[in-house]
Amino acid sequence: MGQNRTKFALAHNGNNGKRPPGRPRSEHSRRAILRSTLKLLRRDGGFPDLSIEAIASDANVSKATVYRWWPNKAALVADAFTASAEDELQFPDTGSLRSDMSLQMRRVIRVFRSERGKVVAALLAGGQSDPELIEAFRERFLWPRRRQAYQTLQRGVDRGELPRGSNFDLILDSLYGPIYMRFLIRHDELTEDFAEKICGIVLSGCNGRSSQR
Repeated sequence: MGQNRTKFALAHNGNNGKRPPGRPRSEHSRRAILRSTLKLLRRDGGFPDLSIEAIASDANVSKATVYRWWPNKAALVADAFTASAEDELQFPDTGSLRSDMSLQMRRVIRVFRSERGKVVAALLAGGQSDPELIEAFRERFLWPRRRQAYQTLQRGVDRGELPRGSNFDLILDSLYGPIYMRFLIRHDELTEDFAEKICGIVLSGCNGRSSQR
């Protein structure tokens, strides 16, 4: 899959698995910090006004504890959202490419329509003027999902549901781009049924077939 970008293979652990100096990190504290980050983002509605001090206070930890886990606020916010949606956004393996993609896309829409959609909107809006934030969103949320999607599409190729040599990145941008557009622009309603319509057009088009059932 030469068309798949090499960035998706980047590791996110900058310390190469070694524990940073200082007191041992507490999993209980980590979870509290993630919960507080989401809570404050939903309440205050934006990335710029969110502070590490406020997060640490709400989680009842020190700023130093926060920084033991995350290098900056952008990485923390991206991880907080990712952790909240990790299980929901797994790709299923039903034996059908169209079913796998439409099911996962429905889950994405469900998350975007929930209270967590405010967090996504804050990440994307803030990322337009903050390169660190949009990079954190890509590396900690987008690329891990992309890796799973590549595997799902490859299963489709192996089953003959997609032509060999298909451009996976172009397919994924065509599938998910309309979801982000409706989510951000709000020119039309974003419903779970929309996922099925997109899959019908995009995946049928990849095989040169009509999307009409």
